[in-house]
Amino acid sequence: MKHNFRLLQIWKSGIDIAVKTYTHCKSFPKEEIFGLSAQMKKAAVSISSNIAEGCGRGTDAQLTCFLDISLDSACELETQIVIAQKLQFLSDGEAMEWIRDIHSEQKQIRSFRDKVSAGLL
Repeated sequence: MKHNFRLLQIWKSGIDIAVKTYTHCKSFPKEEIFGLSAQMKKAAVSISSNIAEGCGRGTDAQLTCFLDISLDSACELETQIVIAQKLQFLSDGEAMEWIRDIHSEQKQIRSFRDKVSAGLL
């Protein structure tokens, strides 16, 4: 394994986002357990999971592909947070704080992906 995912800040931040997602989703209406809440949890878990899976692959090209998937999941979760906010499952403050965390994660993933794909790591 070329990159130890456990040492990567993007993986650690992804874990934090997943935990935050599970915490927030506990307060959603019960009818959302298999709806928006489930989709949000899946997207959140996918962020760090794809970083780890990509690090386990043998080439930088494979890692780059999984980083793209991780970034896709972060964008998906951001969209779902906006939906939850509009449905008033989240306060504006909660949504904005969560989205700030996701934007930071997206920036870190893009930076790491660009370095990997350029052969700088």
